[in-house]
Amino acid sequence: MTDAATTASNPVHDWIANAVAENPVILFMKGDPEQPRCGFSATVVQILDHLGVDFVGVDVLQSEPLREGIKAFSDWPTIPQLYVKGEFVGGCDIVREMFQTGELKGFLEGQGVLAQ
Repeated sequence: MTDAATTASNPVHDWIANAVAENPVILFMKGDPEQPRCGFSATVVQILDHLGVDFVGVDVLQSEPLREGIKAFSDWPTIPQLYVKGEFVGGCDIVREMFQTGELKGFLEGQGVLAQ
């Protein structure tokens, strides 16, 4: 059973919600942007760096409750997870596909987090 009251009182979810709200672009990943610890996280970091996006990386490997909490928070089973202006964008496959089609650049420009 999942209900809003249970989710709202979860300190990990509260921390995630605050982090997402406070950072225009945030990537929940394995490792950190300087040293990604999985290929999927590295791919998203490379894409964001290539586009010149200023983002915050959060290493989910530092905390098991955080690693499991982000999956429940987004209802998305894999990591990395990219959020822009509080909106869940997706994981590596989605970010890569959006980048390859040019959709990601336009989306980021539209959100005001990428210089045009």
